[in-house]
Amino acid sequence: MAQTVGRNVAAPLLFLNLAMYVMVVCLASWNLNKYINGQTNQPGVAGNGATPYFLTFALLAGVVGLASKLAGANHIRVWRNDSLAAAASSSLIAWAVTALAAGLACKEIHIGGYRGWRLRFLEALMIILAFTQLVYLLLLHAGMFSSKYGPGYRDTTCGEGAGGATDPALKGGAGTGLGGTRVV
Repeated sequence: MAQTVGRNVAAPLLFLNLAMYVMVVCLASWNLNKYINGQTNQPGVAGNGATPYFLTFALLAGVVGLASKLAGANHIRVWRNDSLAAAASSSLIAWAVTALAAGLACKEIHIGGYRGWRLRFLEALMIILAFTQLVYLLLLHAGMFSSKYGPGYRDTTCGEGAGGATDPALKGGAGTGLGGTRVV
């Protein structure tokens, strides 16, 4: 039970973030399409000077976040050190782009003006997602502090077979096999 504490907390957060990234991609792509077509007079579309930048980075954050969640789902499934590297690095990049989009959302809110409900919902979603992605990223790295939270970076058992980490060609001495015969 102690070995799955990190997994039991990270898995629901992964699926919550996955659902929020799907909503971000849907809303940002819809809003960006309407904004490019010049249909800003429709309900839920209008914005201000920061809107095109925000929509671009929100769409980018959504796509990178979805790719990150695929690596994260694989890590949750196998829960090993080698899958931790891919999940942690892709989650860090996704969080960085999401934080940038959340900053642009804050700028858009600060500028003000009329923004439709879909755009305001997307702004709120990006700000919330920046925090939940950060918590997920910290949970992935929790194994660094204690192995009871998950695989850590100091675990040396990754990639070893049942026999340990020694090279079979070196057991009988330099260049010899187990019985002292030369290994070719």
